[in-house]
Amino acid sequence: MIPKVLTIAGSDPSGGAGIQADLKTFGALGAYGMSVITALTAQSTQGVAAAYAIPASFVLAQCDALFDDIAVDAVKIGMLGDEERTRAVASVLAARKPAVVVLDPVMVAKGGHRLLSDAAVDALLRELMPLVDIVTPNLPEAAALLQTSLARSEQDMKEQGRALLARGARAVLMKGGHLDAAECPDWLITRAEDLRFSSPRIPTKNTHGTGCSLSAALAALRPQCESWTETISVAKTWLGAALAQADRLSVGHGIGPVHHFHKWW
Repeated sequence: MIPKVLTIAGSDPSGGAGIQADLKTFGALGAYGMSVITALTAQSTQGVAAAYAIPASFVLAQCDALFDDIAVDAVKIGMLGDEERTRAVASVLAARKPAVVVLDPVMVAKGGHRLLSDAAVDALLRELMPLVDIVTPNLPEAAALLQTSLARSEQDMKEQGRALLARGARAVLMKGGHLDAAECPDWLITRAEDLRFSSPRIPTKNTHGTGCSLSAALAALRPQCESWTETISVAKTWLGAALAQADRLSVGHGIGPVHHFHKWW
């Protein structure tokens, strides 16, 4: 059976991040993709110019239409924006109980545009995080969620991952791409163990949508893999190749996207 995977996130008209990147990722990794749009953005490879929130009632209507008709095997959650939509998505998860839920806590765009309000952060921590299977913060996102300083070492990463577990997360994938190192270490933090995953740092500026694509890959692959360890390993291998081939696309004048379909093009 082909897994049917839903992304609940914002739209990126440039195609590099958000809903568009998620759907590309699902297709590239053998999953059937569906989407619920939480926000429209005006953005390009040079940054986010504006954002328009979809009303929470319409976010719920999109979710209900899909869950009433289609067996959803996994859900990836991205940009939510405000407290009302965060609570709406939490209510969907509580009622529908999908087997796999991946939360990418999208908070700030690469250009500095704030994508999650303070009230929404509180709702995410209290109402949404305990309902998801894994949360995938980068270092600035983890620091913002915990209201602490940016992790400067892998030990800091592990400590912040454990702090997020204490706030209700079932598992945390701390992404170490912001560390000043030759490699990109990630740490899977669970109540049973801490596991390190590493990949070489790819020499490219075209990293737009990297976080969206990784979390989408986890959602697409988890129904096809035996464990989170296998899921993360396969996802990071695929994303590393997408980054290594990113310069072939030559999209835009800013930070271009990764090459989701590097295996076929």
